[in-house]
Amino acid sequence: MVQAKTWILTKHFDGFPKDTDFELKVEELSEPKDGEILLEAVFLSVDPYMRPFSQFRMKEGDVMIGTQVAKVIQSKNPNYPLGSHAVLRSGWRTHSLSDGTDLTPIMTEWPHDVSLSLALGTIGMPGLTALYGIEEVLGLKAGEVLLVNAAAGAVGSVVGQIAKIMGCKVVGSTGSDAKVAFLKELGFDEAFNYKKVDSLAETLRSASPEGYDCFFENVGGQFSSVALQQMKDFGRIAVCGSISTYNDTTPQIGPYPQLTMIIKQLKMEGFMQSRWAHKHPESLKRLLGWVKEGKLRSQEHIIKGFENMPAAFMGLLKGDNTGKAIVAM
Repeated sequence: MVQAKTWILTKHFDGFPKDTDFELKVEELSEPKDGEILLEAVFLSVDPYMRPFSQFRMKEGDVMIGTQVAKVIQSKNPNYPLGSHAVLRSGWRTHSLSDGTDLTPIMTEWPHDVSLSLALGTIGMPGLTALYGIEEVLGLKAGEVLLVNAAAGAVGSVVGQIAKIMGCKVVGSTGSDAKVAFLKELGFDEAFNYKKVDSLAETLRSASPEGYDCFFENVGGQFSSVALQQMKDFGRIAVCGSISTYNDTTPQIGPYPQLTMIIKQLKMEGFMQSRWAHKHPESLKRLLGWVKEGKLRSQEHIIKGFENMPAAFMGLLKGDNTGKAIVAM
């Protein structure tokens, strides 16, 4: 028998999450049966989507949702030998039993000098989100101008780098001077700290006087309303997240520039990377290739210890991280 630690949701969040909304529990896991695998978490992902998903898709008492990279420590499944690694959506838990159907094995070509934590970031869901948002939703073309907000996060930082690989001008918005410097290191053409600008509209105009062909939207709220005014005619907007609204106790209602969207004939589309799951294997190889070539950099904000999962999650929602937030066991 193995003791597994889990973090459960004890109370749906009322505004910003609190320590008392979570509880650490211990449960007994049986030995794996034929065809089953026992896995131990190595890295756990911390992502913004956990906030709205936990509110609307979870019951109080459920294990907090999430993805992890885990190591096989016992196996009665020939497809997952002892010591191998896989990605699984088992939530905030230290150990998991699986029959293998819910596992994604780490690529056989994964380099030994690349941390497996990147399978939760640049070479994982955030990287796929960035790639599909650019290619499938925006249809970004060389020479176009792209605006991305929350640009120093796990998704935004990859978005900007892929756009530069494609030969685009990239403008990024972020929440600190240190993050602005980070974006400049990544090759963003323009970057600014939205918390320090006197006028967001003037800052966006100054960064790209000709306007924006595409907008990769991670924030929502007032930023989106202002940014849409700066779009070129027939501009495209990929809506990936709305982190500025996740902790609101009442839904935001406008103002939204509908007239601007009509006059400029803008196209806006929300999406999740799971829509293109059939493309994942090849897309992950592309992301890995860019990492190996040095074209795609990965920044991680690593927090040690499973006991710090709630703190890591709340820190993410406050913008403590630069790049991908990871909890390491």
